[in-house]
Amino acid sequence: MKRIIILAFALSTALLAMAQPQKSRVATNRAKTEAQQSVSRASLMYPTAVAVPADVPWRREIYREISLMDNQNAALYYPLEARGNEANLFTVLFRLLNTGTIPAYKYDINSSAENLTEANRMHFKDMLDSYEIPYEIDGRSIKVLDYDIPSAEVLSYYVKESSYYDEVTATYHTRVVAFCPVLHRNDEFSLEESSARKYPLFWVRMEDVEPYLSQHMIMVSNLNNASRMSMADFFATNHYKGNIYMTTNMQGRSLQQMYPDETARKNEQKRIEKQIVDFEKHLWATPVDSAELARLDSIAAVEDSLRANRKRSVRTTRTTRTSASSARSTVSTQKAEKQPKASSSASSGPRVTVRRQRH
Repeated sequence: MKRIIILAFALSTALLAMAQPQKSRVATNRAKTEAQQSVSRASLMYPTAVAVPADVPWRREIYREISLMDNQNAALYYPLEARGNEANLFTVLFRLLNTGTIPAYKYDINSSAENLTEANRMHFKDMLDSYEIPYEIDGRSIKVLDYDIPSAEVLSYYVKESSYYDEVTATYHTRVVAFCPVLHRNDEFSLEESSARKYPLFWVRMEDVEPYLSQHMIMVSNLNNASRMSMADFFATNHYKGNIYMTTNMQGRSLQQMYPDETARKNEQKRIEKQIVDFEKHLWATPVDSAELARLDSIAAVEDSLRANRKRSVRTTRTTRTSASSARSTVSTQKAEKQPKASSSASSGPRVTVRRQRH
């Protein structure tokens, strides 16, 4: 009897142990499904994400560093700590990463370029440990207090920008492909901002995060605090300002590596900016009027051409007739001038008088 009870107890324990992972898998799958549904809802409510086409005839990719201390970019820095629905860009990204809503990718210090592949995905907890950001484990979730989010230390961003001509739509665009927050942290024995070291944290794809940035409004003017736009529009309208530090090139080198001299580097930055501006100007140097093209490619254009030909033929006929008439008149005049007039000949010849004589 005891043996039966022990066997039954062992069997129930084994069944319970086997059922527990199944519950865990169900819960994990449910969480993933909810996250995917959240992404789908955001994309449907704010369908602003536009991917850069892969098959374009011309594209130029550049990397900019935008400083949040620049007044034009300060909208991404304010407010330093979240206040209700108001939060700066890094706080929004931090919260999305904490909930697993968007993916982030590790920054490669060797290439400085983005590697947006699944194998290079960054784990949120690893970032917290690497940069000593305080957190607590609450069951299966990680809890970080708002004042522990180091948004005040994120003073710049690396932005990958793609300028391209879309042959299908005959349009020119400049879009942000990805961006990377950069942490500025002073050494232990220095408080000067100039001595702060830069720590690029992670890359995020604009296509992934844009639906959520569309929901967050930011103040874009110090003079008119009611002037606002969404974070997504801030990037979509190229409202930011930054210097070029690298381009996509076959050597994989930054401008710092190619031009160690600061003056030469600044001249190269200006040259690249001018190349992009010149391409857009030359692209629209001969403006195309679509209405005019449609008019030319129509039956009305053919009829207009026939009318014009008829008018030209009528004008040619009239000109020919006028020329012929003028020619005849000229010939008649010349003949008349050659023949003497009757009155003239009579008056000029001798006059003979016959007198009768009486016999």
